[in-house]
Amino acid sequence: MSLVLEFCAKPMSKVDGKAIGIDVGLNHFAITSNGSKYNHPRHVAKHEGNLKRKQQNLSRKQKGSQNRIKAKQKLAKVHSKITRCREDFLHELSSKIVNENQVIAVENINVKGMVGNHNLAKAISDVGWGMFTTMLKYKAEWEGKTSVEVDRFFVSSKTCHGCLNRVDSLPLDIRQWTCQYCGSHHDRDINAAKCIKNEALRILSLGTSDTACGGNVRQPGKTSVLLDAVPVESGSPIFANGRVG
Repeated sequence: MSLVLEFCAKPMSKVDGKAIGIDVGLNHFAITSNGSKYNHPRHVAKHEGNLKRKQQNLSRKQKGSQNRIKAKQKLAKVHSKITRCREDFLHELSSKIVNENQVIAVENINVKGMVGNHNLAKAISDVGWGMFTTMLKYKAEWEGKTSVEVDRFFVSSKTCHGCLNRVDSLPLDIRQWTCQYCGSHHDRDINAAKCIKNEALRILSLGTSDTACGGNVRQPGKTSVLLDAVPVESGSPIFANGRVG
């Protein structure tokens, strides 16, 4: 009698190859460092009318009656459909990103804290950011690829990914801006995704989970540690006048 065992070893993570940074938002669900923008499907909004009718119908039924039980089941089916649609979208997008890249960088978002904003709670709960980042992480690990979470306090939107100059203020209604130091014109979200990618590469190059949130990048007037992740050519404006933007 012979016994044959087959072991499926988990592939080792690799950091060489194509890297991508991902910024998430409410106007677009995800924005990548290569310039791609993925629209938010707005699953709840699409079924909002049906949800309202089912909820109103449920509220009219007498408590404990069979009709109320049936109305509750119909409402549950609508919620279940929304959940399935959201999961299908997140699975499709996360698989696409992991399949096309070797290093995936995302921001560590405090979803629970953001839901505390009553004006945005409904929209934030609908997008599924937490589920999306979880999918990216376990799919990357399964494929032997690398997933990096950049600290939520890392200043990505207000930092120029080219010269690393940081603006003091950038209101949410400003979606495009021009760096006063190097003159580069940025799409706010794409620039943020590029900064997230650069910060992830910096973390990997140093072999540490520490992020720039506790370093000089958050302290005005000091050199940004993002320089470790950005290749600098001779004569670059980054070092013009002996200073960093």
